[in-house]
Amino acid sequence: MADPMRIRAQASGGNAVVRVLMSHEMETGQRKDSAGKVIPAWHITEVTATHNGKPVLSAEWGPAVAKNPFLQFTLKGAKAGDKVGITWKDNRGETRTDEATIS
Repeated sequence: MADPMRIRAQASGGNAVVRVLMSHEMETGQRKDSAGKVIPAWHITEVTATHNGKPVLSAEWGPAVAKNPFLQFTLKGAKAGDKVGITWKDNRGETRTDEATIS
């Protein structure tokens, strides 16, 4: 798997816009390969975000989310220099975590 995530966070006023591009195949478990065998399901199931270590977002995802999903949200009360962290977990138990500084 390539880099697990690319996070960009920009402050504006008392808020920050956080953009996350996650690298993941996101298989539904319904497609077949060239030999006709079903490709097993493999998708992100949980996404969480933190602001300076405090949880601010929790989401449950399923197989209907596109390959290499993009997530964007606005973080209230954030300023330049703060830290935003993103963690995801998939249905195979793999977990990725990354952190960025708000600019």
